[in-house]
Amino acid sequence: MNTKKLQALISTVSGHEFFLEKKFSVGGGCINEAWHVSGSGYDYFVKLNQAAGIDMFQAEFDGLKEMFQTNTIKVPQPLLCDLLDDQACLVMYYIPLQGSGNIAEMGRQLAQMHQHTSERFGWHRDNTIGSTPQKNNWTDDWVTFWHDQRFGFQLQLAASKGIGRQVETQGEKLMSRLEVFFQSYQPEASLLHGDLWSGNAGFDAQGTPVIFDPAVYFGDHEADLAMTELFGGFGADFFDGYQDVLPIDDGYAVRKKLYNLYHILNHFNLFGGAYGVQAGKMIDQLLAEC
Repeated sequence: MNTKKLQALISTVSGHEFFLEKKFSVGGGCINEAWHVSGSGYDYFVKLNQAAGIDMFQAEFDGLKEMFQTNTIKVPQPLLCDLLDDQACLVMYYIPLQGSGNIAEMGRQLAQMHQHTSERFGWHRDNTIGSTPQKNNWTDDWVTFWHDQRFGFQLQLAASKGIGRQVETQGEKLMSRLEVFFQSYQPEASLLHGDLWSGNAGFDAQGTPVIFDPAVYFGDHEADLAMTELFGGFGADFFDGYQDVLPIDDGYAVRKKLYNLYHILNHFNLFGGAYGVQAGKMIDQLLAEC
């Protein structure tokens, strides 16, 4: 980390002089190097990666800004995205997190963010889900968007990584039947976090809900809800709070598996192993609903 350049960038963008006094390595991520830096009465969270990662950081910067501007659920306010010599750098204001808080309020505030909508599905730029490219071309029809830029994209990538002909064939069959899941349900294009598992949510020192590390786009609000159930659910109180603001359609009970299939395929593409078997089982279960 080029400390002098980081100090200069923060000072210029924030409008106040910043002199780094302390820095602490922050664990938990597998893609980026992360630091909590403090000085001059301010605290920042700094992500670092190779210079080639600047587009990924710029997309995260834009996503945090888009969510922050809704003034609904708390997110880290992004400050800058730039290069520190041979490193890409993303800086945001630091939020100390604790283990517990008002989970029902998290549900209510997420629903309020989902009420910010677009006329089309997608986003103004591509981003990443983990380190996998995530396409966000503006699309008028949700089923087409999910077919081409979510499920279809991940399935094709999984085929190239050896998921197996059986899963590939069944997956193609499921893609041809996607409209079945939307015969009586037409979602709005809601502003989504996009990667909302429990590791990307928490509470600040006052117990206020916070979400971070987004993969933002405009899509069906159920896609965010589904991921909250994927790797350890947020619990019944979260869903009760959510439904205080937005109702959840009965068909969600089936569609959530379709939405989470995207993430399981992505995990296969990133890590391999048993995620391929899990994806195959999910595809078969969804085909049984068609």
